[in-house]
Amino acid sequence: MYPTFSNTLKTLHTPLDQAGPWLAPLGLRLFLAWEFFESGLEKWNGQNWFAEIQSAFPFPFNHLPAYLNWELSMWAELICALALLVGLGTRFSALVLIIVTVVATAAVHWPADWSTLSELAQGYAITNKGHGNFKLPLIYLVALLPLVLQGAGKLSVDALLKTVLQRSSKT
Repeated sequence: MYPTFSNTLKTLHTPLDQAGPWLAPLGLRLFLAWEFFESGLEKWNGQNWFAEIQSAFPFPFNHLPAYLNWELSMWAELICALALLVGLGTRFSALVLIIVTVVATAAVHWPADWSTLSELAQGYAITNKGHGNFKLPLIYLVALLPLVLQGAGKLSVDALLKTVLQRSSKT
């Protein structure tokens, strides 16, 4: 008997379905950990320029001193990136990084002036030529969302802790 198309697909999908909960969240975590840690390190080694854009920060961050916003952003990026890397407190860390990203988008990456969707769409770019620059922050937000909604995946400290806690509650 010849294999059917649906059997062939099933044969291909089964290993992918089994690997997905292990590798898909890990890939997101590694990518995001690298990006946010790099950003946090730039702040660690750089000069605070938040005073120049403090008025563009959304509430309540526009009422905090620029040095405090700098410190909050830097430490959130460094600590949450490391937490994502190992998969510890993943949902909380991803949520914190979403807040950091939304604030950065509002203060730096969103187009200052736009009146049509066509003008807004020009900001969906990675460039320093004006019209905003919100493509990369949007990519980060989309990548962080599955980690908030589904967690770190099976290859994480979160999954290990869950297993240990479930075993200890049964005994």
